[in-house]
Amino acid sequence: MTARVLRLAGFGVTGAQVDSVVAQDWPAYVAAALESNPDTDPGAVATPIPALEPPRPPGKNAGAEAQRHYNHQLDEQMSQLSAWWLRRMVAVRQPIHEKLTLLWHNHFATSAEKVRIAAYMAAQNQKLRMLKLGDFRTLAYAMLTDAAMLRWLDGQTNTARAANENLAREFMELFALGHGNGYTEADVRAGARALTGWVIRPSGQTSLVRRRHDDTEKTLFGVTRDFDAAGFCDTVLAQPRSAGYIAGRLWQQLASDDPPSPQALDRITRAYGPRRDLLGLTRAILTDDEFTTGRATLVTTPVEWLVGVIRTLRVPVDTSTRVMVLEATLKALGQRPFYPPNVGGWPRGRVWLSTASAGVRLRAATNLAHAGDLSVVEDAPAGERIDAVGYLIGVGGWSDRSAKALRPLVHKPPQLVAAAVNTPEYLTA
Repeated sequence: MTARVLRLAGFGVTGAQVDSVVAQDWPAYVAAALESNPDTDPGAVATPIPALEPPRPPGKNAGAEAQRHYNHQLDEQMSQLSAWWLRRMVAVRQPIHEKLTLLWHNHFATSAEKVRIAAYMAAQNQKLRMLKLGDFRTLAYAMLTDAAMLRWLDGQTNTARAANENLAREFMELFALGHGNGYTEADVRAGARALTGWVIRPSGQTSLVRRRHDDTEKTLFGVTRDFDAAGFCDTVLAQPRSAGYIAGRLWQQLASDDPPSPQALDRITRAYGPRRDLLGLTRAILTDDEFTTGRATLVTTPVEWLVGVIRTLRVPVDTSTRVMVLEATLKALGQRPFYPPNVGGWPRGRVWLSTASAGVRLRAATNLAHAGDLSVVEDAPAGERIDAVGYLIGVGGWSDRSAKALRPLVHKPPQLVAAAVNTPEYLTA
């Protein structure tokens, strides 16, 4: 149980880490992890976020060379930001804060493919990590008025004269309420009008321009008044199905690819409560009996898998070449941070275990094994190496099928480790 829940609460785990936690009271461990200060984590201190200023776009009459230079600046800054977050996820001692930031990035999925401006994506990332354990209303409103989100869902083009429905629709359907959970097309249209008038300043700050805002009355969920962004946010979150939707979404990202049972959903929704308490909700999920005693049903996503292998094998991520190779691996596997495929985020489940991805994973794992610390395996007698690799990567036992596949590799530690991190026991938690 301990190895599984530690993997779900972070990125990979070693047998030694399991040993250090197994005798502890699990709820107390979870509380201490969640309440730890991520800003003082030595790994976070060693990987400060890069300072990124939005580059000045070329003027209307600029030539092709000026446009190419601008695009190059945008690409370079996004590369810096992507490399930073990968290094941060690898470096931190307490990974739960980075894991939760990644999960909320997937919930409020925003892609640099369209946003382009790294400073906007960095600012959104910082909001997610600062607000992930506060009240959901604060987080939701921060996302509604966030520069990256406005650019991603065309919020900055949403004006009284030409209301754009994208942000209002996705906020209700994906971010706060759930498809079919009580809103109508009329609510979408009214919500769009409530969100009119927001602009992105050259600095990346956002603000409401009154002359662009529709200040007439709107009817939203049966209530008529002059709604603005704050009123829209509050009204959507007040809908009866919002709390259960948020609780269930976090459960399926953190605990299981399957929805929680009605009983577990009721328990965690009560922890979320009228204060929309994300700390309480997260703690409730991580300590719920259905979570701690459940089967391994959550398929590890590429980011979680790759970062977990790097951390477990203690592979240094200290060169630009290695970072480029790791990012290329994530791109090939289909999950690059800052680049979700659409507003629904990355998919869940067995889609990550395709035949096409198996070769990519195995090549990446082999390269990492050659660069990592395999002493736990190498120092063990050949007859004990299958157990030793299990201890190294936090797998307590092997199926007969996995053990049979690993046995021919006991005299080749890098290949043994690479195969082990591609077994069902490691790829699901």
